[in-house]
Amino acid sequence: MNLVSLLLFVAVFVPSAYWFTLALASVRPPGKPEVAGREPQNKFAVVIPAHDEEHVIESTVSKLLEQNYPRRLYNVFVVADFCTDLTAQRARKAGALVLERKDGARTGKGGALSWAFEKIFTMADNYDAAIIFDADTRVEANFLKIIEARLAQGECAIQGQHIISNPGSGWFPALTWAMFMVDNRFQNLGRSNLGWSAKHMGDSICFRSDVLKKLGWGQGLTEDYQLRQRLLLEGIRIVYEPYAIGYGEAALTWKQAQTQRFRWLRGVQDANRQLESELYSAWLRRRTGLLVDGLLQAFTPSYSTLALVSMILLIFQIAINVLLQPVFSPLLLIFWGLLVSLLILYPLLGLALERAPIRAYVAIMLGFVFIFWRTWLALKVRFHNKPIAWVRTDHRGTQ
Repeated sequence: MNLVSLLLFVAVFVPSAYWFTLALASVRPPGKPEVAGREPQNKFAVVIPAHDEEHVIESTVSKLLEQNYPRRLYNVFVVADFCTDLTAQRARKAGALVLERKDGARTGKGGALSWAFEKIFTMADNYDAAIIFDADTRVEANFLKIIEARLAQGECAIQGQHIISNPGSGWFPALTWAMFMVDNRFQNLGRSNLGWSAKHMGDSICFRSDVLKKLGWGQGLTEDYQLRQRLLLEGIRIVYEPYAIGYGEAALTWKQAQTQRFRWLRGVQDANRQLESELYSAWLRRRTGLLVDGLLQAFTPSYSTLALVSMILLIFQIAINVLLQPVFSPLLLIFWGLLVSLLILYPLLGLALERAPIRAYVAIMLGFVFIFWRTWLALKVRFHNKPIAWVRTDHRGTQ
């Protein structure tokens, strides 16, 4: 019995150590980018895919056109993707260049961006890089200037910090807001500090034009995750820049979030199946930290799953010892208790490092509900074989 418990402990601790490593790496704070006194050189295509976003698009475009960056060095493009409302008209009114996509198959955000890049990169203007925002994203005034400074340092892909703008809209947006703080700190800053690749969050992210021309945007239900894995195969990492900040809305209800999360989990599963052999083969040839991280992310259970499994196993072992007889070594029970305690403290450390307000700690308490919910969705995805269609999230401009 003790041997079984020890083997289970090792099976849970090893993947947990990966998440703990990211957390420890994030303790070192990010350095501020040097933007003062430098003359910007890079020209940007700022691209916003939008499907029926008339409620938010005008405000988003207007905010982008107020950037503290030379106006001659960027254009804002709105991809009106099979819109049935006033998205295109309101985007033009706000000053955007509008590309209307009306023919062919409607394939969601990835298809809209791939279609738009083909048009943008064949225009007379030579764009050095493209920045992608969601239709509801509001950006701080120095976003382009900060990103441009990172490009000048030779970076090819830069992920800005995405902050949830509507934590006061309900308990799920509040939980998402707190969770994004933790993810930004651990999964993005932690990876960047280790020299690994930050997450591709699909919003507030910049790529050099030659990267997009070579690799495209990606395909499938989670084209952003797929593109990140393909970048790893090319030896390109996504650098996290927390001072380039964009604010976006979270889903308002569990029902909306379930549709998003289910699609994401299925897309990640599909992408891992498609690229796992290529990643492994590339690692055998090059053995770089980038590829190790890509493989670990692909095959390591999520924090939610590890936390839930650890708590269940600890409770089970304590119950056996109490109800029957002491069959488990006290040392093993201590190890299990320490592991579960670390997993519980994991998000709290992230909030502490981010100097989050008290309400973020209150919101993260709902994380126990999220852990059960996400694990249930992951199991459902594993046994769901029917096609999953892309569904837009309704944005109402709550910022």
